[in-house]
Amino acid sequence: MNASKPGAAATSEQKKGIPVGLIVSVVVLVVVLFMPLPESLPPAGHRMLAILSFAVVIWLTEAVSYEASAIMITTLIAFLIGTAPTVDDPSVLYGTSKGINMALSGFSNSALALVTGALFISVAMTVTGLDKRIALVTLSRIGTTTRRILIGSIAVTIVLSLVVPSATARSACVVPIMAGVIAAFGVDKRSNIAAGIMIVVANATSIWNVGIQTAAAQNLLTVGFMDKMLGARVTWLDWLIAGAPWAIIMSAILIVVVLKMLPPEADSIGGGKDAIEKSLRDLGPMTGPQKRLMAVSIGLLCLWATEGKLHPFDTTSVTYIGLVILMLPRIGVMDWKTLQSRIPWGTVIVFGVGISLGTALLTTKAGQWLGDMVAYHTGLASAGPFIAFAVLGAFLIVIHLGFASATALASAMLPIVISVLQSMSGDFNRLGVTMLLAFTVSFGFILPINAPQNMVCMATETFTPTQFARVGIVLTIIGYILMLVFALTWWRWLGLI
Repeated sequence: MNASKPGAAATSEQKKGIPVGLIVSVVVLVVVLFMPLPESLPPAGHRMLAILSFAVVIWLTEAVSYEASAIMITTLIAFLIGTAPTVDDPSVLYGTSKGINMALSGFSNSALALVTGALFISVAMTVTGLDKRIALVTLSRIGTTTRRILIGSIAVTIVLSLVVPSATARSACVVPIMAGVIAAFGVDKRSNIAAGIMIVVANATSIWNVGIQTAAAQNLLTVGFMDKMLGARVTWLDWLIAGAPWAIIMSAILIVVVLKMLPPEADSIGGGKDAIEKSLRDLGPMTGPQKRLMAVSIGLLCLWATEGKLHPFDTTSVTYIGLVILMLPRIGVMDWKTLQSRIPWGTVIVFGVGISLGTALLTTKAGQWLGDMVAYHTGLASAGPFIAFAVLGAFLIVIHLGFASATALASAMLPIVISVLQSMSGDFNRLGVTMLLAFTVSFGFILPINAPQNMVCMATETFTPTQFARVGIVLTIIGYILMLVFALTWWRWLGLI
């Protein structure tokens, strides 16, 4: 009987057939390929637009995993661009060798190296338990009234955002701790208190993805596009100065909105502080690896914050100095065998292909052509930077509703957005506006599926999608309006817009 089960499972899988989303993606690819070729668009650029259309549809429909879609996109670039005439000399074909090099160009980008380094640090935090210790210590200092627990959830998120450069890893650390606090309170899992705590954890993570450059992969992808398309990038400190004030205000608004829309059943609950202190006692004193990792993390923070001010070393390079220390025999906190089994290598692949997609759009002139068309037909070509930010920011926020990954959204849309900014007339800070638009990519407040941290929190079954969406819609509207206010004041004073 047992021997027959695998065959039955295989038959069941075969009956499911090809995902509809994949079929639609291929149809869209073919339709765009056979559309009349505009004279101003090179054939290679035309084919890249078809590949971009394929990527957007397959990411929106989630017909296959992101890792599988990355391999498909790589293959399409290799063959469709490889058999296309070059932009510089139409009598010569690129060849599949150059096509595959273009498809893999993102893997030599420093932004990918920084994402990989960030994942290494996240693993180190998990292996040593330092992330859990930081979270528990922070919560123990805040208090255990309902309001203080919500504030504590945000405080933990902020602290971990500085030292754990992965939104998913942060939420995976905080959620079990907060679930333990909820259990210690003795409240119902479906209570407003429990729902409010988990919704705060999810949304605070998204909010501080805006405030801190190294907090999220989509931010680092933006830095990669800045390097490729604008020839410059924003430093870690400049990003913090621009984004943190917005994130601080939004954190306060988040607490007010959650308390208003999900009023807690009680203002004060006993048992939570004891549970947190017991968890800290169970951890015991700070271990040697934790102390060394803490020292390295603080050192990296100092080096990131002083880039271009006290030293000339970029964020990626100094991060790798930290990684060397963390992996040194006897001094470090982990070995390669431990590391390789815990790294989500699929994320690295998707990120690299995302950069390649943007670079290929630029190389084949597809991005510039599309940017010119968008700027011309929307009137943005002659608009000022504030109007461009308002329109493009709203567009990114709305289209995010269809994406389950901010990284995928950034991969597909930021090269186009940057091209639109380059097509606009007038002298303004295109690098600054690009960073501000990247802030809107982190608006995953409405649907649980819009961000991995949302799904991690929803898995606790403490809130419903409807509860999450009600809070998220209010946060999205307020957050967008607040960004417009910042664009007219703080960001304008900084010279970013």
